[in-house]
Amino acid sequence: MWNDTDIPLACLITFRSYGTWLHGDERGSIDRFHNHYKSPYIGPNPQWRRHNARTLKRGQVILDAAQRKSVEQSIRENCECRRWHLHALNVRTNHAHIVVGIGSVKPERALTAFKANATKQMRLDGCWRQDSTPWAEKGSKRYLWNEESVARAIDYVLNGQGDELPDFGD
Repeated sequence: MWNDTDIPLACLITFRSYGTWLHGDERGSIDRFHNHYKSPYIGPNPQWRRHNARTLKRGQVILDAAQRKSVEQSIRENCECRRWHLHALNVRTNHAHIVVGIGSVKPERALTAFKANATKQMRLDGCWRQDSTPWAEKGSKRYLWNEESVARAIDYVLNGQGDELPDFGD
């Protein structure tokens, strides 16, 4: 069943913490030339990955329990304030996945809002004291046009991320 409008039912938005997935990584990666529907990832390249690791301006950011809690809180509040429908959310140690209905809002705007407000919330909660952003540049934004794609994205976000994360704080 397809959505008969030009507005997607939802979007799957993903953003990563700084330095945790570099070009050349064994998992593959995407750049502006490899970012089309069903296009293959850039393959692993250990030399390119080492080069990219050496050019990082600071160490990679791994989110602890308090930081993940702040990020989750900020995303939930962001959705509530903007009246976006949050279908699913999973904040991991190195990325966050969000399935969200944002209507006609461009997903780039939602991604920017999620990252900015997550940083702000972590600062307010005292668990991000650096001047720099904890996030990698850009992020992934996928339109979900029908109920099946929304359901599959929700399942991926809630059940396809590996084991439950332990709560090391609080």
